[in-house]
Amino acid sequence: MASKKPNHVVVMAFPYGTHSIPLLNLVRRLAIQSPTLTFSFFSTSKSNQSVFGTSSNNNVPSNIKPYDVDDGVPKDFTGPPKAEINFFLKSMVQNYRNGIHSVYGDEMKMTKCFICDSFLYFGSDMADELGVPLISFWTAGPCSLSTNFYTDLIRQSITLGPNGIDGREEELIDFIPGLSLIRIKDLQEGVLYGCLDPEFSLMMHKMGPTLPRATAVTMNSFAELDLPILEDFKCKFQKCLTLGPFTLTSQNPSHAHDDPNGCLTWLDKQTPTSVVYISFGTVTTPPPCELAALAEGLEESGVPFLWSLKEYSVSQLPNGFLERTSKRGCIVPWTPQQQVLGHNAVGVFVTHCGWNSVMESITAGVPMICRPFFGDQRINCRMVSDVWGIGTRIKDGVFTKAGTMKCLDMIFSKDKLREKVGALRGLAKHAVGPKGSSTKNFITLAEIVCKD
Repeated sequence: MASKKPNHVVVMAFPYGTHSIPLLNLVRRLAIQSPTLTFSFFSTSKSNQSVFGTSSNNNVPSNIKPYDVDDGVPKDFTGPPKAEINFFLKSMVQNYRNGIHSVYGDEMKMTKCFICDSFLYFGSDMADELGVPLISFWTAGPCSLSTNFYTDLIRQSITLGPNGIDGREEELIDFIPGLSLIRIKDLQEGVLYGCLDPEFSLMMHKMGPTLPRATAVTMNSFAELDLPILEDFKCKFQKCLTLGPFTLTSQNPSHAHDDPNGCLTWLDKQTPTSVVYISFGTVTTPPPCELAALAEGLEESGVPFLWSLKEYSVSQLPNGFLERTSKRGCIVPWTPQQQVLGHNAVGVFVTHCGWNSVMESITAGVPMICRPFFGDQRINCRMVSDVWGIGTRIKDGVFTKAGTMKCLDMIFSKDKLREKVGALRGLAKHAVGPKGSSTKNFITLAEIVCKD
């Protein structure tokens, strides 16, 4: 009797930040394409509850099965979230192995393929042990992946003095293909400088050398956005597949139609391309002095604005600001960002430059004012302002009243930025169209994952 063919795909998600949902979106597309395969989605209990708990059964195909892995956090632990991540990082290799083995046991031979968040570098070893393909999924942009991949070269090429990068912040790292306009100060913490937790830094450093071992490295971008970087990747990786923008290819199962604060109704009453939309993501909020300066700049400029601001931060705005701007401003604790950016009333996006936000702004054709904080946000900001020319950055990286007003005036007075982001929007739409680069790349990926 013929033995059963492998029909299980092991998916390993990184459970922090905004990593799990983009991976689930990719897996959902593959699961719909191959209903006879089972996709086992491994992540921590807290992450799975967040991702799958808010998903309608209609949005998650029945052949995707979530499974929990231990997060490594002691049961009686009451410390800060950062310490929880450290517990996870220290134990994740063994915990994923244990979690997967508890599901499959001696049936690991039924595994057809691994799909792993790129952070989980040890997925390469697990796939090699079984002799099956590994798909590495990078949730951010090609530019930040490149600096992680070339970390050793960057460290060898730039010798730091006793004062670190003091006085050298503006030096270009033009020896990296496609990054000729990137400066030392744009690099993520831990690549060359900056205080980064040792466990996280170690994970990122171990990730780079594993990428060429993957059958394919995939990412949420589109080929036309970063051609020089991707051409270099094609020489370094077995396959490099851009599959996005995911905002155009996937439905976010969470909050897809929610607008509890009436943002879209408020936008309906505004003039086209007149509104400033402000959001710094779910993790970061500018310090009180910058919130006040941003508010003062908005008030003085007289522009209508929609501001996604956590409730505890509203009290840090200048006295009387809410009352004085109530007729042209709307401050809410949460917005349906993708729908907001897609509304024709929005004229500019004030953002922290997280990759998902950058992609959403490009696909909506909205120019950006960038105030990055950490990680890949600085390099994304440089790409937005200097490489693609679809936005500007706050002077010296800190909101001031004058700086805010200058950026707003620049965006609203220069049609060139809007034209450039509109052109990129067109390229993004074409990429996910019937003959587009992302569509062709997804077909290639599906052949790797789903072939007999």
